[in-house]
Amino acid sequence: MKGILGKKIGMTQIYNEEGRIVPVTVVEAGPCYVIQKKTVESDGYNALQLGFGERREALANKPEKGHFAKAGIKPLRYLREFPVDNAEEYQVGQEIKADVFETGEHVDVIGTSKGKGFAGTIKRYNFQRGPMAHGSKSHRRVGSAGAKGPARVFKGTRRPGRMGGTRVTVQNLEVVKVDPERNLLIIKGAVPGPKGSLLMVKSSVKA
Repeated sequence: MKGILGKKIGMTQIYNEEGRIVPVTVVEAGPCYVIQKKTVESDGYNALQLGFGERREALANKPEKGHFAKAGIKPLRYLREFPVDNAEEYQVGQEIKADVFETGEHVDVIGTSKGKGFAGTIKRYNFQRGPMAHGSKSHRRVGSAGAKGPARVFKGTRRPGRMGGTRVTVQNLEVVKVDPERNLLIIKGAVPGPKGSLLMVKSSVKA
């Protein structure tokens, strides 16, 4: 499995070979650096810890500085783990760029969705509203919470609450173009999060 960290630049559209417009997301993928290798012998599983994003050294504490110093890399903003089949194929301090993926490959993109604040059930779950006539007192209120017998509200009942701002994975997106010189991945379709947010791009588990 391959993976890289990136930053969402924004959405645009391009023409494919058939002359059709394709909506795409531009992702600044890398450069990332291998900060730590985890193997079955030492940690019980194979994974790589990748670092991404510039950061002022003054913002890192001593444990962080020591962790990055082992890899010979200055402190970076983000650290994330990616499972790999064989961690021995990589070297600590190795640079990973956008060309780790090829045009036509399918990827899974993980990000944090846009936060929508505190929302009612109509906006959050597409509940139906009540009658809008003057006699009604429940235009957008939540209906029955159910369960007369147990005299409690069951766990998982859909209620008003915080909407968005959660980890979202969009699967099986096609890589339309790779620009290794500028470290850009052009991915077909939309990915979660606002512009400038952190993304994890991994080989698709469904492809």
